Amino acid sequence: MSTPGRGPAGSDGGDTAAGTGIRLHAPAPGWSLDADVVVVGSGVAGLTAALRCAAAGRRTVVVTKARLDDGSTRWAQGGIAAALGDGDTPEQHLDDTLVAGAGLCDEAAVRLLVTEGPDAVRRLMAAGAVFDTSAETGEIELTREGGHHRRRIAHAGGDATGAEISRALVEAVQAAGIETVENALVLDLLHDAQGRTAGVTLHVMGEGQHDGVGAVHAPAVILATGGMGQVFSATTNPSVSTGDGVALALRAGAEVSDLEFVQFHPTVLFLGPDAEGQQPLVSEAVRGEGAYLVDADGVRFMVGQHELAELAPRDIVAKGIMRRMQEQGAQHMYLDARHFGAEMWEQRFPTILAACRSHGIDPVTEPIPVAPAAHYASGGVRTDLHGRTTVRGLYACGEVACTGVHGANRLASNSLLEGLVFAERIADDIAAQRFGGNGPVVPVPATGPLQPAPARHEVQRIMTEGAGVLRSAASLATAAEALEALYATALNDLEAHGKTAEPGVDTWEATNLLCVARVLVAAAQRREETRGCHWREDHPDRDDADWRRHLVVRLSATEKRALVVVPTDSADFPSVHPLSTPSLEQ
Repeated sequence: MSTPGRGPAGSDGGDTAAGTGIRLHAPAPGWSLDADVVVVGSGVAGLTAALRCAAAGRRTVVVTKARLDDGSTRWAQGGIAAALGDGDTPEQHLDDTLVAGAGLCDEAAVRLLVTEGPDAVRRLMAAGAVFDTSAETGEIELTREGGHHRRRIAHAGGDATGAEISRALVEAVQAAGIETVENALVLDLLHDAQGRTAGVTLHVMGEGQHDGVGAVHAPAVILATGGMGQVFSATTNPSVSTGDGVALALRAGAEVSDLEFVQFHPTVLFLGPDAEGQQPLVSEAVRGEGAYLVDADGVRFMVGQHELAELAPRDIVAKGIMRRMQEQGAQHMYLDARHFGAEMWEQRFPTILAACRSHGIDPVTEPIPVAPAAHYASGGVRTDLHGRTTVRGLYACGEVACTGVHGANRLASNSLLEGLVFAERIADDIAAQRFGGNGPVVPVPATGPLQPAPARHEVQRIMTEGAGVLRSAASLATAAEALEALYATALNDLEAHGKTAEPGVDTWEATNLLCVARVLVAAAQRREETRGCHWREDHPDRDDADWRRHLVVRLSATEKRALVVVPTDSADFPSVHPLSTPSLEQ
């Protein structure tokens, strides 16, 4: 068995200048910026990394796909988990995280998260984030969510935690004068002659100081691009979550891991069987405050399925809802919180209340129709405990990364904490490096085909039908065949006729979605068990003997279209290649 920590065959961790040699078709850069660090993404992970890098004296540029405050972080309703309350400890937080991760968490990464997390939250507060406090004590008000045995979720504005964190960090970035490039879709990683990271190419959409395709030259690149929920038809993710960071990393020669573990949030507002795009989330915190899951007859079907009933880890609740839907031939279940009363709804969950009422549902007087929808990628670009990937100079943090913290299923509200903690660790690692001037960029011609814009909806349809909450060998095989046909058609048009789709945001996003979809399905086919949020109907049991291990995936540097999927020898999270930690001096 090959060693998962190594890079593509014949190379050391992706150290060739071209990586896989695959690049998106795009015009040549018409403008450029120079920096020490380029941060791609403006959620909690990206902005925290940018602030800390800038504070260390590094020339930092933030590139973000929409506006600075329009990433996934602002949509986070529940809160941020940390052992801040009386009687709670990092050890208890660790235990809950390991249980939720279903045997695949990297314990060293989790221990780091829960021990460094409380102080990281306090630093976030010092940066301006204001959390809800008790009127009686003035202490941070903590609540519970699924999988937590303690009240350890800090929230803001009731259910607007992400928006408050985003506000505070955006204001801090603006106050620090950090250069930002908004409305910019990152395209590909740049390399120098030694195979080190040399920056990124990107396309700026709309008017501004920069427009069209350009480049930011920097010896360190931090991917904080968020998730890939748009690979499915219905998701809680914003429209910008098209897997751009994972696709870029794969093309650059980096490894990804655990991409089969896509968390479907159990309680998403059901807007009909044909609803597409971003769907309203009904936070886990609603269940944390005592809401019940019931069927059409008012039966609490989660009671007896798990000791925590509605507050079981998300994979268990999602499966419980899906089973009940199958048994009853129903399209959704209900979340009943009528007993909260109007005052509690208005004060604790104003955002959710407004969203429900905007769709004609009043939670004060009626149960909320809910069904699972794609929510969070537990896997991503493989990193070490300093956020370093298998490509030198390339870092990843937040949802785009796979640090080993989440294992097979993310514990509720650990995501904001992970972004915060690992962003700080990345910035500290970069601050410790010696920086010289950027080396010359080695140009790499585009070789991969672009997908036409309509392929986006086709990928979403294929993934929803074949690789959603319920999976089987047959459904995954059908999905894999359909995805391969999309890729093969485009590749044949390029190689036989020299034709590819017109470069542009729609075609670049469709191409990235197809890339991450192919990897996800390949890993899901390989994992012949049910574990965490990966549910195989044809293999309904967890199989620790054969499958308590990770799947590491990369693009082949030598064989067209090939995905190299390698299982690890054990549940230990494999280390990244040591050549990912040299001085960044050129």
